[in-house]
Amino acid sequence: MIRPLQVAGLRIGGRVRGWLAACVAGGFLAYPAGAQSPATAISALQTTPEKTDFRETSRYADVMAFVDALAKASPNVHLTSFGVTNEKRSLPLVVVGAPGASPEAVRRTGKLRVYVQANIHGGEVEGKESAQMLLRELAAGQHDDWLKTMVLIVAPIYNADGNERFALDNRGPQHGPMGGHGQRPNAQLLDLNRDHVKLDSPEGRAVVRLMSDYDPHVSIDLHTTNGSRHAYFLTYAPPLNPATDPAIIRLLRLEWLPRVTATVRAKYGWDYYYYGNLQGTSRTAGAADERSWRTFDHRPRFNNNYVGLRNRFAVLSEAYAYASFRDRILATSRFVEENLNYVRDNAAAIRGITEQADRKNLIGSQLPLRAALERAPDLVEILLGEVTEEKHPVDGHIMHLRKDVKKPEKMAEYGTFKATETGRVPAAYFVPPSLVDAIDRLRAHGISSSTLKTPATLPVEEFRIEASETAARPFQNHHERTLEGAWVQAERELPAGTLRVEMSQPLARLAFYLLEPRSDDGLTNWNLLDDALRDAKVYPIVRTRK
Repeated sequence: MIRPLQVAGLRIGGRVRGWLAACVAGGFLAYPAGAQSPATAISALQTTPEKTDFRETSRYADVMAFVDALAKASPNVHLTSFGVTNEKRSLPLVVVGAPGASPEAVRRTGKLRVYVQANIHGGEVEGKESAQMLLRELAAGQHDDWLKTMVLIVAPIYNADGNERFALDNRGPQHGPMGGHGQRPNAQLLDLNRDHVKLDSPEGRAVVRLMSDYDPHVSIDLHTTNGSRHAYFLTYAPPLNPATDPAIIRLLRLEWLPRVTATVRAKYGWDYYYYGNLQGTSRTAGAADERSWRTFDHRPRFNNNYVGLRNRFAVLSEAYAYASFRDRILATSRFVEENLNYVRDNAAAIRGITEQADRKNLIGSQLPLRAALERAPDLVEILLGEVTEEKHPVDGHIMHLRKDVKKPEKMAEYGTFKATETGRVPAAYFVPPSLVDAIDRLRAHGISSSTLKTPATLPVEEFRIEASETAARPFQNHHERTLEGAWVQAERELPAGTLRVEMSQPLARLAFYLLEPRSDDGLTNWNLLDDALRDAKVYPIVRTRK
């Protein structure tokens, strides 16, 4: 089990303590004669919370020194970078279970690839600490059974710039850490968990490049909740977009997540459940203020939904903000551990489902373009909770601390999405070479394409625009655009340099969502075609059935 070390329980000789301090402070690791064994010394390395009795969270320099020390202490731990932040901080990536850290070294193992990402929101720090503890255990030789079937790829501090903008109240009434924590957005004030489609941030581009280069079969994204008071130590979500391959959703909802939930409850007596927020007071089904438990959003701007559209398994983890800092880290660690146990036991099935999804021919089928929350047929029992109020010991702002109270209540659940509009998947799209921003995003996402070497006149379908509207209020520096219209038969002369995007490729679901004009989270939505759409009567990208 992944356990935070107890500061008071450590008994480390002075010589080893001095060596460990040098490791962390200097970013190097030397093994002095007569000291403890490497595994014991690695286990004695402490994260910032452990060193401060869980009053503080790690700064960027702390994380870098910690993972560097682990990499130098263990031949099984490899440290690299998968990009840089807006402020040019290197984004650490730690690989365990392969002979090196490169994508080629990882792929050559033939093992399942599992990506663990933490700190996408700089103030949600529990995953960052849990990820470091996980890496320490792996470096010390624990969980070798995992490494027989999988390679672990860990990004412990994704929003490194946001992490460094410490304040005591960045997370409102969250209970600690008392020394403060970072801010939600990155240095550009962009929410990185809304940037998986538009790719306005260097961090967003780095993570989608990682998805292409390493191509993890499984991604676990570690967060901390906002909002509702409930009795769960942690809530979670699979991909929520209804265009996700159904086999991925079936395994996660019918077997994987229920098993993790049951195991945690049996081992520790802690309750976990699907992510949601409590809304409404009415008992009338469908009422505007219906008493209900509602999940968040289906669009691929969010990490778990984006990964799902790449035909891969994704799990969102949300530690409960009003549990203590120590318990939030522990809840996250228990969740990660049981997910990895499940992956170990079902590696062949997971690989088989992703490979089958990649091979599936979607041409001519209908896929969702827009969606709405779907009400479950039966009421579900939700465990509500209570909190007590405390004043922050430094600035006096009010914090909430979870009380050990469970109040079961039956209510409606809106935990899945249904399509409100679908579209037919074509054989290919043609993207004019003038659409530089669109082509840039397609290539950044790893969408396969070819280029017309000579002009060609072809029968195509073009989208005739009947209305074009942009949102009055900006969101993430964009005024989101919605087009109305219909596809009609036409003939078009396509210039040399036109990009042809074949829809027989593994990333067809993602390409469809990016390129369709009616998509609720595609290139049109994020204004990446605005220059071509100005006063246009026809959508600039055409498609063909053949």
